[in-house]
Amino acid sequence: MDGVTFAVGDGERLGIVGESGSGKSLTALAVQGLLPAGLTATGSVRVGDVEVVGASERTLRGVRGTAVAPVFQEPMTALDPLMRAGDQIAEPLRRHRGLRGAELRAAVRAAVTDVALPDPDRVVRSYPWELSGGQRQRVAIAMALACRPRVLIADEPTTALDVTVQAQVLDLLDRAVADRGMGLLFISHDLPVVARTVDRVLVLEHGRTVEEGPVQDVVRSPAQPYTQRLVGSARALQDALDAGRRGA
Repeated sequence: MDGVTFAVGDGERLGIVGESGSGKSLTALAVQGLLPAGLTATGSVRVGDVEVVGASERTLRGVRGTAVAPVFQEPMTALDPLMRAGDQIAEPLRRHRGLRGAELRAAVRAAVTDVALPDPDRVVRSYPWELSGGQRQRVAIAMALACRPRVLIADEPTTALDVTVQAQVLDLLDRAVADRGMGLLFISHDLPVVARTVDRVLVLEHGRTVEEGPVQDVVRSPAQPYTQRLVGSARALQDALDAGRRGA
């Protein structure tokens, strides 16, 4: 990664797009102070008033979940298969907001209801493996939103879902950002999904920013050859899908 600069304010939606290996997920990890062993960040990464670069682990634990919160591609990597969904949603509420007892139980149920999960009482009693992929992703989103972070980091949150569930999750993220006024950092290789989700987009290639701007401008009139290829590939795929539907 080299010279990647961006800002996400309250209510703003920024997309980061690029092919595999472009540095999208690494950027998301750097924002949270979660770079893999052997990698270090230089420059400045600020989350609110906190400078992430060089911060202690104790400071970073205070940032994660309250200032920034992630939603990952595969919810089973974020969920403990041996813990009930309700207990996992309760964990950040207990740790960061100090909730206990009836107040905690009410907050967990509200979190499940907020992400439009049917039968909340059943969901909170269920283990992740008892839920569908879409339900697990909604539980992961409920965990991320529980402590009302200033920025939600969604890293390929719909890649593992079918098209119908994907649309539902995107609508859920859209409503959450609008209702709570928080920022959204949305990371994906899928340009059409990014275009319908964010206002601005940053295009990465081999760890460098090659283009950025309002997402509709970048999609309609890409200036850089790399972005042109991404847009062309997305259009070709969409044309093929449309042709398949017409022939069905």
